[in-house]
Amino acid sequence: MMRLSRDVAGTCLAPGGSVVAVGAFDGLHRGHQALLAEVRARATERGLTPVVVSFEPLPRAYFSPEPVPRLSSVREKLLGFDAAGMEQVLLLRFNHALTQMSAEDFVQRVLVDRIGAREVWVGGDFRFGHKRGGDVAMLQTLGAEKGYVARTMPPVLLDGARISATRVRMLLAAGEFAGAAPLLGRPFVIEGKVEYGHQLGRTLGYPTANIHLRERTSPVHGIFAVRVGLGEGECSWPGVASLGIRPTINEVAEPLLEVHLFDFDGDLYGQRMAVEFVAKLRDELKFDDLDALKAQMVQDSRQARELLGMNPRLSEA
Repeated sequence: MMRLSRDVAGTCLAPGGSVVAVGAFDGLHRGHQALLAEVRARATERGLTPVVVSFEPLPRAYFSPEPVPRLSSVREKLLGFDAAGMEQVLLLRFNHALTQMSAEDFVQRVLVDRIGAREVWVGGDFRFGHKRGGDVAMLQTLGAEKGYVARTMPPVLLDGARISATRVRMLLAAGEFAGAAPLLGRPFVIEGKVEYGHQLGRTLGYPTANIHLRERTSPVHGIFAVRVGLGEGECSWPGVASLGIRPTINEVAEPLLEVHLFDFDGDLYGQRMAVEFVAKLRDELKFDDLDALKAQMVQDSRQARELLGMNPRLSEA
């Protein structure tokens, strides 16, 4: 069973020693998966504890004056760590105090004292400590003094290019979901709990299940053909979704994911729902009135049904 800790201070999480991966791990793409698989294999081979050290909020988001899109929620990231076989997760609060910690202190307090590192695995471009003062070379030098070995994971390539979270975000922003899936090792999904909305979609003939993204900034915006998974089920139920600020009616400050499930009759409030993005239909638009909006919703549903292999005429029934 995976255990989660949040603080630098505390007793050692792996008193018998650990093999550790360190990184932001946004999206847990195939490069991340390869790194975690290596850590687990090495820990098993040496009889040590597989550990991952990560950060929330993401460091790049902490330093950015603008909202930064992310590929996975905290919950999704933790579930990915668990699935990868990590026994301990040290999810450090990335705050002012942590940014002021020197690279040397990070090694001593986090890697040595907190997690008992014997092997530390990072990407080749890994930087750490105050003002990014530490790099792989420093990590290796300090390791010789502190009793651990620092190793780098070779980049995982697809079509001759390195798999990275930046590359995935660019593909998703362009609506290239089929291109992003091989990099992620799975389709792109946003999951969350269904919450109450204004129920205007119901009055227009398109009731929606709503997921509030809150502090999460999505890399995708617009209208999409989707497949939905309910509870622990796989994403198989077809639908059409909007992710944005609803400019025509009840404009919201934070982006909202609204999903209309085709031919569905049931109560979804309070349930967890996973939304797999299949194809982008269009950007979000502001319409002059509700009639124009409804007419466009009919077209969107027809197009989504067709893309999902359904009878598009049913959208007009």
